[in-house]
Amino acid sequence: MDREELEAELSILLTELEGEPEDAHEIYLRLKQLIGNMKAFGLAVPGDLERLEREMDAEFSADKPG
Repeated sequence: MDREELEAELSILLTELEGEPEDAHEIYLRLKQLIGNMKAFGLAVPGDLERLEREMDAEFSADKPG
């Protein structure tokens, strides 16, 4: 996956997050995978994406029972 493909996938994810908030957990999992791919390819992860990932981490960890 090259930089353009990663950027396209990111654009799709953000559009889906805005349009389909009920699927936020699926989008969160895909976001984590995308960020992992960016890091694996040596690409810098934008700060706003890192912040979004942290916010979603907190949201979904708060939803876990126990």
